[in-house]
Amino acid sequence: MPRQQQPATRPVRRRSYDQFCASARALDAVGDRWSLLIVRELLAGPRRYTDLHADLPGVSTDVLASRLKDMEQGGLVTRRKLPPPAAASVYELTERGHGLLPVLVALAEWGAPALVERRPTDAVRAHWFALPLLRALEGFGGPATGGVVDVHLDEGAFHVRAGVPVAGERVYGDGPAARADARIALDAELCLALGRGEVTFAEAVRDGRIEVSGDGPLAAELRGA
Repeated sequence: MPRQQQPATRPVRRRSYDQFCASARALDAVGDRWSLLIVRELLAGPRRYTDLHADLPGVSTDVLASRLKDMEQGGLVTRRKLPPPAAASVYELTERGHGLLPVLVALAEWGAPALVERRPTDAVRAHWFALPLLRALEGFGGPATGGVVDVHLDEGAFHVRAGVPVAGERVYGDGPAARADARIALDAELCLALGRGEVTFAEAVRDGRIEVSGDGPLAAELRGA
């Protein structure tokens, strides 16, 4: 009787710097191209694979699937099935994945000076400007409660949570919020300037470069009332 051939198993890819160093271990987990940008997208909340692919222009389907699989295995991302009638799965960050928020904020601050002008080939999504804006809004809304602010740019709308971020809590999202405590309108260049610390939020409001609307206490605080 011929011996039954066993199906080939997929080899586990091993990518490591093999260095007993915290920075090297971190890069083992998120040092691949696209990994931190996937985290950027998932910081806005659970996303379907198709949504991730749409908001990561330039990534191939194979690379995106591979990165998500690696991040699941690394404990950064989890996948769950949506309840009926939705017939789809979503990816979301674990608590460890959410811990990368300060890394992304610092990286955005460090990279902001390179955004001198938009190249013809540059894609843009409005919620990509949330990261430089977060630090400018940290001092508003109280350290624990904060508040949700709808942000309107020419490029589109997103929402952010003012105040100090709470671990594991969504701090920004694409599009207007279902319920917002205040609304601000400004341009993308000012978002970047706020992130670089070239101007404060209060100064931009006084100069008329930020328009604040809303009737609640957070809106009044943002207006400097």
